[in-house]
Amino acid sequence: MSTQGYTNPNSSVNNHSMNSTQNGGGAAAAAPCQNGPGQSYPAMYPASSYYSSAPPTGHPTIVGHSAPPAGKIPVSGTDYSGNYYQNSSGPSLHAAPPGTQPPAHQYATSNVQQTAPYTMPAGYYGQAYSHPSQGQTQPQPQPQQPQPSLVAASSSNNLGAPLYPIVSYPSAPGSSQYGTLRSSQSGAGQPPVSTVMPPPPTQSSLQQYSQGNGATPSHPGYGAPPLSQTATVNGQSNAVQQHYNQNLHNPMSHHYGGAPPIKEGPDKERPPSGTPGTSVHSSPRHHPGGDSSSTTTDSASPVPNSYESLEGGSYTDHAAPPAGVPTKQAPPFGYNYPTMHPAYQQSPAPRPDSSPSHGGYKPPGYQPYSQPFPSLSELSSALGGLSGVPELDVETLRPVNLLQERNILPPQRAPPPEPNLSNDLRKVNCSPDTFRCTLTNIPQTQALLNKARLPLGLLLHPFRDLTQLPVITSNTIVRCRSCRTYINPFVSFLDQRRWKCNLCYRVNDVPDEFMYNPVTRSYGEPHKRPEVQNSTVEFIASSDYMLRPPQPAVYLFVLDVSHNAMESGYLNLFCQSLLDNLEKLPGDTRTHVGFVTFDSTVHFYNLQEGLSQPQMLVVSDIDDVFIPTHDSLLVNLKERKELVKDLLNALPGMFTHTRETQSALGPALQAAYKLMSPTGGRVSVFQTQLPTLGAGLLQSREDPNLRSSTKNVQHLGPATDFYKKLALDCSGQQIGVDLFLLSSQYSDLASLACVSKYSAGSVFFYPSFHHIHNAAQSQKFQKDLQRYLTRKIGFEAVMRIRCTKGLSIHTFHGNFFVRSTDLLSLANVNPDSGFAVQMSIEESLADTSLACFQAALLYTSSKGKRRIRVHTLCLPVVSQLSEVFAGADIQAISCLLANMAIDRSISSSLSDARDALVNAVVDSLTAYRANGSNIQPSGLIAPAALRLFPLYVLALLKQKALRTGTSTRLDERVFSMCEFKSQPLQQIMRMVHPDLYRIDNMTEQAALHLNDSVIPQPPLLQLTAEKLTREGAFLMDCGSVMYLWVGKCCNEMYIRDVLGYPNYASLPSNMTEIPELQTTYSERTRAFISWLLESRTFHPAFHVVKDDASAKTSFFQHLVEDRTESAFSYYEFLLHVQQQMSK
Repeated sequence: MSTQGYTNPNSSVNNHSMNSTQNGGGAAAAAPCQNGPGQSYPAMYPASSYYSSAPPTGHPTIVGHSAPPAGKIPVSGTDYSGNYYQNSSGPSLHAAPPGTQPPAHQYATSNVQQTAPYTMPAGYYGQAYSHPSQGQTQPQPQPQQPQPSLVAASSSNNLGAPLYPIVSYPSAPGSSQYGTLRSSQSGAGQPPVSTVMPPPPTQSSLQQYSQGNGATPSHPGYGAPPLSQTATVNGQSNAVQQHYNQNLHNPMSHHYGGAPPIKEGPDKERPPSGTPGTSVHSSPRHHPGGDSSSTTTDSASPVPNSYESLEGGSYTDHAAPPAGVPTKQAPPFGYNYPTMHPAYQQSPAPRPDSSPSHGGYKPPGYQPYSQPFPSLSELSSALGGLSGVPELDVETLRPVNLLQERNILPPQRAPPPEPNLSNDLRKVNCSPDTFRCTLTNIPQTQALLNKARLPLGLLLHPFRDLTQLPVITSNTIVRCRSCRTYINPFVSFLDQRRWKCNLCYRVNDVPDEFMYNPVTRSYGEPHKRPEVQNSTVEFIASSDYMLRPPQPAVYLFVLDVSHNAMESGYLNLFCQSLLDNLEKLPGDTRTHVGFVTFDSTVHFYNLQEGLSQPQMLVVSDIDDVFIPTHDSLLVNLKERKELVKDLLNALPGMFTHTRETQSALGPALQAAYKLMSPTGGRVSVFQTQLPTLGAGLLQSREDPNLRSSTKNVQHLGPATDFYKKLALDCSGQQIGVDLFLLSSQYSDLASLACVSKYSAGSVFFYPSFHHIHNAAQSQKFQKDLQRYLTRKIGFEAVMRIRCTKGLSIHTFHGNFFVRSTDLLSLANVNPDSGFAVQMSIEESLADTSLACFQAALLYTSSKGKRRIRVHTLCLPVVSQLSEVFAGADIQAISCLLANMAIDRSISSSLSDARDALVNAVVDSLTAYRANGSNIQPSGLIAPAALRLFPLYVLALLKQKALRTGTSTRLDERVFSMCEFKSQPLQQIMRMVHPDLYRIDNMTEQAALHLNDSVIPQPPLLQLTAEKLTREGAFLMDCGSVMYLWVGKCCNEMYIRDVLGYPNYASLPSNMTEIPELQTTYSERTRAFISWLLESRTFHPAFHVVKDDASAKTSFFQHLVEDRTESAFSYYEFLLHVQQQMSK
């Protein structure tokens, strides 16, 4: 989901009034449980700048903004009145008061009936909000907009890794309290736990959503000290962590009976201890309404809560963007093809002797260009002077005629662009795998950004597994006293005693403790401290960063055991996988586990000490689910391990012959919520069909006849707000819900996914799952489970992103709940989730040459340690339009646009979202042509930095999430949307534009030599059938799936040596893995595939596809450069873009 807070002034399409509920809503009884106050936004994609919010309301429009040409729709959100999430108000579920539950001994494998102690008011799930009529806009006062602040997070370690070796350094003379440096590696019993943070809510520029504060009950007796920020770096699970221990030898002086004192006072007041920190938004511009998966900052309540004070706020901002400017509308794109280029025709099937080539391709439609391109010196003067632009930037500005240059794909996957910084800054800058900006040169003003027509935003992977992570233990976490930024490599030291903040420029004192360097064991060198030498660090947080004592790791598994579920065979695979990985669950000696199963009733499992076998307790009153006993349903794993194993061995056989076809998923989730509320933790839900009984029941909404429709797709939003409201209740109690949907029929994932979106969980989807008939899905499920069960996890996490004064963040994309304007609440954080944010420039950055961004993640590790991971990114500020284009990161831009398009398709329509993507390409290339050079030849000209932009957008338009005219199941479309909103950049790019290699002729030429193994490096091929040949074998890497396509005339030696079959005809049609054969070809092929898999955490499904098999359809749909019945080829798309630019 994404969060939105700023309205983008000139971004409306058809000026729909769009109300969004916020990704918030705690357990306040009276407040409507919505994702924040609803809010009407003018379309967020301004005519002059689609992606960033325009100047505050009431300010004059910036001179030089040009309205988009008629007939085009911007990529920003619209004021839309669609009731996306039907919110209703009413009290949230609460655990039954003590005494209302019957004694546990009454329930032994018997149906338990009870009067309804948990009856909910009739209006709890039913009262819909009113929405403004279409075209209506609400008055928008200018709320105070605080800059986003960071939050501290803790890291957790997986069990089973070797213990970190500890290297002790003697303290400096007279300072025994300082100085242990521990270089650690995940240790036995404490393997590094991979924690992935759910992506922060974002507001897609395609659509604006408001996400206000929900009520967040604070735990009585726990104060809220300032949170610190945390950041993660990409790496392997066995991260080498350097511990810099600088703790004073005095124990923590805080007790948990009251609010602990705050060392560096947060800017905002804490609520009194014991009082819930409920946030109420009273701004008149907020009103209940439809919701989207984006959240924006100014929709969140300014009222401080305990979480806010925990981290500490930042300086406030007073500007709200102005009302939207209407934009032109383009006809729907993707069908009704324009007349083809006279000489262009789709190439015929490849000839038998053809082989992939990277040069000399000149189909009839690609006419050689007669007019010469300008030289670099001519280009330099034409672009307004590039004397200060380095040679690298000059290359990225080289004009490329896309209609003439066919082979624009680099032979290897291109690295992210390098920011134009000094070598010293470049060495300490944050890894692009963790923190990436769409523009590596930040425009000085919003007017300059508007002129470039490119989106400004960040993509984050904050909790990814790291190979190296400095861990710092210190009594004093040094932060700016004004904006609460953590000290980082980009601050400046005025002298040994003072440092200047790189975000708000305040001068701060250097604490005495910080004068000692634990690495060199010397005094007086604060600039050499590890915090100032590393852009990604992790702090061990004190009790100031806790709202309550760290809770144990608690895992609850909620399992569908209906007839449909047992037929699929998933339960056997799950129980076996959990048995295999029980010792590796992240946690310590306090770890708790529990199990709930459901069909038409809900079953609990008593694992009480002394029982010879687990005892099933059945609650058949699903209209009023209660917990039959509170003592032994969640048990200590170490103490009851044998009972847990007995249950896992028995479960599959208990329901083998069940005739129950109904599914009471909603009541099972309500039971899970009540069971987990005291501690929080992770709920893992396994579901195989549409819920049919009790709260949250759903009806089938898919019309199979409309799967190939070229018109707008219906039912992309949820059918009920039950799952969203339950998720918000869970988030308030620090419960994250992960959903595994293993279904062969429509299950309304659009509704079910809300339970994970708003509780910072993950969604896994296995369409047509069957343990025998679909071997590839079955293997993927088992490998995914192994990663899921053993990856590190963070609990009770919050994340805040801060940026240089003058910049503001207005929209978040990801799975989370926005607790305040800029504080993302993540009940669980995992290392496989990504987030995106959109930004605008509110004040000129002319006074600075550098812009900085800092993300801080505060979390509790599975070992019960409170940690803060902090990432800091530094980028240059530029004043020339040419430099903005030169610094464009086209992959980051494409991923941010994808998030915005997903939001737009839900809030407005799929056709609006598609048109807005096309217009993003048209407008940026038009801006380059208009402002770049008068001497460029005619044709479709792009700067080299943007040469792949049209290709990536065309690929986006052919994704399941956004395509039209191609048969697409509704659940598969919605899952694709979920992936775009929650995956890190590298995974998204593999989905959008897969990598294609020819692997039957790999040699050792240019191969990598790693650990005594040779990794061939075949060149990347364009995604077109022209590059295939029937004599070859081609590997396509799509991220979550890999295809090995074998041509009919493929060399029999290769088939025998790699696939283990004598010839092509003997290859089976359902082959899902490559055998381990002791041949040179086999070793090369397996080495190359293993190398590709090293960079990802989840194992892809693998399919060997024969040229004559029906399965090849799924392979060919990824050849995005080829024409389909309902979509352009790449060349036709270029002509379409050129046509739009000439309007």
